Amino acid sequence: MPQSRTQKLVFTIMMVLVMVYGMICYNISLEVGGLSNFVFVAGLPELAFMGPVALVLDLFVVSPIVGRRAAKLVGPNPKTPFAMVAAISALSVQMMCPLMSLVATLAIKRPAAPDIVSTWIQTAILNLPMALLWQFFVAGPAVRGAFGALFRPRAVTSGNEAR
Repeated sequence: MPQSRTQKLVFTIMMVLVMVYGMICYNISLEVGGLSNFVFVAGLPELAFMGPVALVLDLFVVSPIVGRRAAKLVGPNPKTPFAMVAAISALSVQMMCPLMSLVATLAIKRPAAPDIVSTWIQTAILNLPMALLWQFFVAGPAVRGAFGALFRPRAVTSGNEAR
């Protein structure tokens, strides 16, 4: 897990990119009636817009709240590190999914004014189960694995072992 501010920023960027791109591809697949190869390419321009929006929301709105709520939920000394990871993951999805569904509703779907709320609710309801599954079974493990490979703890060696 991230230890420094730089590592936290890198981790957040990685997680946002994987989560947002996965959810974009999911929503395009829903729109066109299934997953096909073109979905992966069609999602890239949307990622260029939605990625920075999600990053700003996560850094400045969601993460500060999620951190406090997760600490309250699991307590000061969780029995396993996974308890904190699971709490942060679930709470992040709980907050980010409705926010990003609102952004997608307003910026991409653009329903008529009377239908904004109903379109947003439908979008959020369709996205929430997939976002939870994607976070817990794909994005979370993949990003934590890649992050761990990038930021392996350096072994401390004594002066005699280095010779």
